[in-house]
Amino acid sequence: MPDERKDREHQFGGEWTTVKLKVLANYLQAYTTALKKSRFQKLYIDAFAGTGYRDVRRDDEEDSPQSTLFPDIAEPESQSFLDGSARLALQIEPGFEQYIFIERSPERCAQLESLKSEFPGLAKQVDIRQGDANAKIQDLCATDWRSNRAVLFLDPYGMQVEWTTIEAIAKTKAIDLWLLFPLGIGVNRLLTKSGEIPKSWRRRLDLLLGTTDWYDDFYKVETMPTLFGDDNERVVKATMETMGRYFANRLKSIFAGVAEEPGVLRNSANNPLYLFCFAVGNERGKDIALRIAQHLLKEVR
Repeated sequence: MPDERKDREHQFGGEWTTVKLKVLANYLQAYTTALKKSRFQKLYIDAFAGTGYRDVRRDDEEDSPQSTLFPDIAEPESQSFLDGSARLALQIEPGFEQYIFIERSPERCAQLESLKSEFPGLAKQVDIRQGDANAKIQDLCATDWRSNRAVLFLDPYGMQVEWTTIEAIAKTKAIDLWLLFPLGIGVNRLLTKSGEIPKSWRRRLDLLLGTTDWYDDFYKVETMPTLFGDDNERVVKATMETMGRYFANRLKSIFAGVAEEPGVLRNSANNPLYLFCFAVGNERGKDIALRIAQHLLKEVR
């Protein structure tokens, strides 16, 4: 591979990255095949499209919690220049009528433009939008979706996705959502064992979960009698399984259907990083969508 490509292409993660992209690609293949003869215009939306290749470092996210708090998550995974989600989507046959790639970095948007020359037959269908993913998705979801259907891939670099964005996606009743929920890489680390959480961390969790009530679900106070006749209280933090179930229930409150068993993406030390969640917005199409997604998610368990 040419040296100049090495300068602009990155890889993020290792085996878990390969698994999530395989699941996504297989779903896209099944989706476009199932809707091949439908009257709907089919869109693929990638909210953190990167360069088109996998990212090894996402250090342009200056407000990412892991960049300032969790330096140990940068692992010595194998390095290779492999297709990212944007390029994989463009390779799917039959294809989509439109591909929307959202990326905050102007430099990465410029690199995404090269996909138009790599896939000249799809160049007019590729729409690259530079800006904040939350704002761009909410604007997109506010349009008329009656004649459109889409698959949206939300693969944030940390905890950038806000609940208001997820709500906007659900309200279209036309989008199938694949979402990486930062369970171990973000939420679990912001939830301190003591239960004393800095205000800025609480705010981040509020935005991600769309409520301020999460504290009562994630922390319990246990009262234990002592040998001296008085009571001793201690704060008990919820397990990651409880946190994951909480988020799944939040998705169920706004989507037509949600995969019951999300995939668990783990690092090389077998620690959970993300939950790979699937939610479908359209009531009529939910059964087949969930059946396909749940079958594919078995590969992530």
